[in-house]
Amino acid sequence: MSSAPIDPSFIALQSAVAGRFSLESELGRGGMGIVYLARDVILERPVAIKLLAPALAAREDMRRRFLREARLAAQCFHPNIVPIHEVAEAGDLAWFVMAYVAGESLADRLRRVGPLPAEDVRRLGREIGWALAYAHERGVVHRDVKPENILIERGTGRALIADFGIAISHHGPSQSGEVAGTARYMAPEQALGETVDGRADLYALGVTLHVAATGTYPYDGQSLVAIDAQQSAEPAPSVRTRAPRLSAAVADAIDQCLANRPSERFDDVARFVQALERTPDGGELPVEARATRVAATGAGTLADWTFAIGYAAFFMVMGEESGSFGR
Repeated sequence: MSSAPIDPSFIALQSAVAGRFSLESELGRGGMGIVYLARDVILERPVAIKLLAPALAAREDMRRRFLREARLAAQCFHPNIVPIHEVAEAGDLAWFVMAYVAGESLADRLRRVGPLPAEDVRRLGREIGWALAYAHERGVVHRDVKPENILIERGTGRALIADFGIAISHHGPSQSGEVAGTARYMAPEQALGETVDGRADLYALGVTLHVAATGTYPYDGQSLVAIDAQQSAEPAPSVRTRAPRLSAAVADAIDQCLANRPSERFDDVARFVQALERTPDGGELPVEARATRVAATGAGTLADWTFAIGYAAFFMVMGEESGSFGR
């Protein structure tokens, strides 16, 4: 009985990180690279290592871009962003080391259980929304928000966004003319190679939440060209028609994210998150209700916890030790 051949990329990367990390298995792969589960032999903890695909690493421009953008993403420290610990290269290899999240991707969750309950859709939008707002404030646009790049932590249900592999700085040179991302989740301006900003991430988040709530895509074209044609000819169908259980606030917020023109979306992600919390009369949920929601779900965003702690402090009931953040 013959054993399966070992991937040459696995062997090459293990040689490059020997003494620092011990590779264990492959977690997944895509067009940009391969992700391996590894163990940090010094700190004795699991990590994930993303290796730039060999065909891309052979191109000097792609390797430099990969490393540059990984370093850009490593500047983001937020409870709902998978942290990057190290960015490195050796010979023709380029990789970065990130925290390992025990759980599953949103894509895997949807394949396993189907569309999410309404409150889970709201929570997902809120947590990933705060992560994107934080990144955008630092000039980082993700450009590839999709279920495969959102991780759901086992036990807490916390959502984290990963893989800023094609992120850009919107404070840097124009990215006009470059098309990068995943067709079904791309904003129209991104698909056309125009300069993008955080509103392109809002569009992708809207598609992601539409899929999470309904199990279907807003547009059913089978190619980027077909999807572009549909986007140009008609507005996206309201998520409420396919997921009537969603509150009006959540459905309206998702629909606005899917506006074909950037100017018709929210000005920024923080406004989108605020819209998720609207009550039927147009007001915001009271502070105590927001604090209760955080406690009920077991984990919330940094902003949610700030609300909850502040509310508790008002009634002099603080004293609980804060939980640790880990992946």
